Amino acid sequence: MLSGRRLDLLDPTPMDIEIEDIAHGLAFVARWNGQTRGDWPYSVAEHSLLVEEIFARVAVQPVKWRLAALLHDAPEYVIGDMISPVKSAIGPSYGELDARLTAAVHLRFGLPAVLPVAVKKAIKDADRISAWLEAVQIAGFTEAEADKLFGRPKTEMLRCLEIRLRAPAVVRAEFVARHTGLMALMG
Repeated sequence: MLSGRRLDLLDPTPMDIEIEDIAHGLAFVARWNGQTRGDWPYSVAEHSLLVEEIFARVAVQPVKWRLAALLHDAPEYVIGDMISPVKSAIGPSYGELDARLTAAVHLRFGLPAVLPVAVKKAIKDADRISAWLEAVQIAGFTEAEADKLFGRPKTEMLRCLEIRLRAPAVVRAEFVARHTGLMALMG
């Protein structure tokens, strides 16, 4: 990693994980395989910031679960963002690798290795809303297509969120700042 840490992908430990490495990696990983409108790729870091915002808007959430929402795709800083059909083709080994990395990230930042089912579901719901917004705003989908694939967001408040494409360095800095702010609130 750029921090100088050496991360064993098959046996990751929390002490080998730094937020700056996560933010940097995610800011340079494109969602939608880079097939989005705009002058910058829409990064996993930008997506993660949006998911955390949606998660917090849908219901009042404890800060630690907002942190979990921000970090929901953290393993992608080293394994990349693969579309679901590719993940399925790889099989269970992909899920196992993702789970090991997720557990190490969670433990590093004071979260349980495995999230409670209700929290994981609420984050997945926010992730689906983000995917709908991304699909219609920057990935060329009609609302009807996005409704079929991701389900239509239930409130106008969420549908009116605007996707912002920004330079990776800007997104990286915002990701680190959001993480720092959430960690400070956790005490």
